[in-house]
Amino acid sequence: MAQTRTEDFRLDDGRALRVTYAEPDGVTRGGLVVLHEARGITDTVTRMVAGLAEEGWLVVVPHLYAGEAGSAEVGHDEARDKLSELSGESVLAATDIGFAWLARHGLTADRIGVMGFELGGAVALVVGASRDIGAAVTVSGGGILEPLSAGLPALVEVAGDLRVPWLGLYPEAGEAAIGQEQVAKLREAAGTAKVATDVVRYRSDSGAAEAWQRALNWFDAHLR
Repeated sequence: MAQTRTEDFRLDDGRALRVTYAEPDGVTRGGLVVLHEARGITDTVTRMVAGLAEEGWLVVVPHLYAGEAGSAEVGHDEARDKLSELSGESVLAATDIGFAWLARHGLTADRIGVMGFELGGAVALVVGASRDIGAAVTVSGGGILEPLSAGLPALVEVAGDLRVPWLGLYPEAGEAAIGQEQVAKLREAAGTAKVATDVVRYRSDSGAAEAWQRALNWFDAHLR
């Protein structure tokens, strides 16, 4: 399995952020910013990052949470407190630093994508509606009808503004499941965007492998 590392990254203009990253062993297919869930960089996020690196992607995870611990994994109660402190500006600023980290490694915007799980999935859609990159993938992004925090938009409000090809992957059951009606409304809103969009519901037990492959195929198709 690909190894993840963490460093404090600073830009020439003074902006700085802690990032966790993983590098492919061979040729780099492109770059991905992965956005973590509400509990931070959990084992699920780490496995996703390692898996993407093994597929040939250079992957960086910006720490969305401030403080000395950055986005180290926390419990559900602390996650709610940290989530309430997020704003649209802060998550976009953190994601921009992730893009800059990839650019520092020689990747142009058309070869960069963004992918997120749960909280990160919601942020990935917001990023896709406000930044010019190659593609975006959301995995079980909440906050569809009601914002996840006061500083973030509801996803149906920004889905029609998507500027990059976007794929939404939503499990039908399990802790990360979101109601079919909400997902349908998000599909309808995203369908008004002027870029390619798709929303897929999958079975969390038997469909996870298919969802993973769909995400890889999406990036393969749109990051060149």
